[in-house]
Amino acid sequence: IFMDLNSASSIVLQVLTQATSQDTAVLKPAEEQLKQWETQPGFYSVLLNIFTNHALDVNVRWLAVLYFKNGIDRYWRRVAPHALSEEEKTTLRAGLIANFNEPVNQIATQISVLIAKVARVDCPRQWPELIPTLLESVKVQDDLRQHRALLTFYHVTKTLASKRLAADRKLFYDLASGIYSFACSLWNHHTDTFLQQACTGNEAAASNSLERTLLSLKVLRKLTVHGFVEPHRNVEVMGFLHALFERLKQFLECSRNIRAGNVCRDRLEKTIILFTKVLLDFLDQHPFSFTPLIQRSLEFAVSYVFTEAGEGVVFERFIVQCMNLIKMIVKNYAYKPSKYIEAVEETGGDSWKYSLRPCTEVLFIDIFHEYNQTLTPVLLEMVHSLQGTTNLEDTSAILIKDAVYNAVGLAAYELFDSVDFDQWFKNQLLAELQVSHNRYKPIRRRVIWLIGQWISVKFKSDLRPMLYEVIRNLLQDQDLVVSVNKGCFLLHMFCKNVIDKFCAFKVRIETATTLKLNILLLTKIFRVAVK
Repeated sequence: IFMDLNSASSIVLQVLTQATSQDTAVLKPAEEQLKQWETQPGFYSVLLNIFTNHALDVNVRWLAVLYFKNGIDRYWRRVAPHALSEEEKTTLRAGLIANFNEPVNQIATQISVLIAKVARVDCPRQWPELIPTLLESVKVQDDLRQHRALLTFYHVTKTLASKRLAADRKLFYDLASGIYSFACSLWNHHTDTFLQQACTGNEAAASNSLERTLLSLKVLRKLTVHGFVEPHRNVEVMGFLHALFERLKQFLECSRNIRAGNVCRDRLEKTIILFTKVLLDFLDQHPFSFTPLIQRSLEFAVSYVFTEAGEGVVFERFIVQCMNLIKMIVKNYAYKPSKYIEAVEETGGDSWKYSLRPCTEVLFIDIFHEYNQTLTPVLLEMVHSLQGTTNLEDTSAILIKDAVYNAVGLAAYELFDSVDFDQWFKNQLLAELQVSHNRYKPIRRRVIWLIGQWISVKFKSDLRPMLYEVIRNLLQDQDLVVSVNKGCFLLHMFCKNVIDKFCAFKVRIETATTLKLNILLLTKIFRVAVK
């Protein structure tokens, strides 16, 4: 059936068109027919002929690409049942890279992915012309061809970098060393072009150049991180990494003029984040080679996150990435092993890496653990300066106290020998729990959380009746968050030792039963509210 390409194309085209139908009576038989053809010689040549014909319906071409891509997974390898013949594969490989002129973005991406799938099996031994063809195609002046070739170049590089067998790694090392210089010059060219166009206000041209900058940087990321055994010995690799900091500054400054409504804004932020991912990946894979970059990385991250240099240019994801970079340097086992940090991450997973508050808190814990002798006096001085009830009209002072109390709670185990928590509870915290003004809600919430952090670290048992009595009275707090915090806290303590040692608390059985029911009810309300 597939010997005559033209007649076969018309038949397959008709069935593909039926397979895009919303009518199941038409759709199901078409899918069955396509499934039968999957193992027939010549079927994938017909599919290539269809999805490269830009005059056909987009949905039909999209379906042809998907069937082709799925066929690569099932029948491309020589050992696969019903494997494609070497003659047909040679024809298909040539056809896939004949023209990088697909006008539809989604189809262009799928074609790039399927070329990368073929490259994973055949490049470079059976497909030595792929990389040279891509390198020539990204140089052309035609914007569409240049972009499609660069998109394919990225997907091929990404796929080849993911191979893990020793022989495959060696091939990728050879590839990386051969094309790295070209990849750097390509990235620099598109980066300079974008920055010039952004300054002149040409949004459309700047957006196109930024897309090419992003793709070329993605290629460099894979080559830099996975393409060298000892990257610190390669002058071009280290030159690229040092250049990242200057480029990052340029892009951050450029973001001042590219606001939310600009077509470039989202892609610009993605590019800035990609800069940080290159550094994070390189640090993770090559901590020794990263050593010359440590000081500059820390200075850069601290400058933009904690000083005026970042005002008006930083955004939340960038701040999170900078904190991740600081943390990875501080806790990196290649520099300074730490069982404590490992334990923290085992219990918390990786969720902290993607949100600002947990990322900040984990970074604080790590830094405080590593430099507790330096930081403990500073934190204790802050606590001492916040003695007494804070002015209810001073929102800034309330937020500062909340932050300091949060730090003391996070560093509870490190401060065990430095803080007399029992005296602090009686002289300061107990009084703050009893301030009922609405403006003091954040402090009441923070104090009950702080006590929860310290109660298993350092808290005398004879103070617990006083604590429970205060919390019992505050369960009627109109602030649901405060009430639930106290309820959950008491429920936790009931499970630990309240029921077993009830008489020691000098609370009547009737009160305790009512209290426990209130806690369970509050916990249920809290769960419903969260959902």
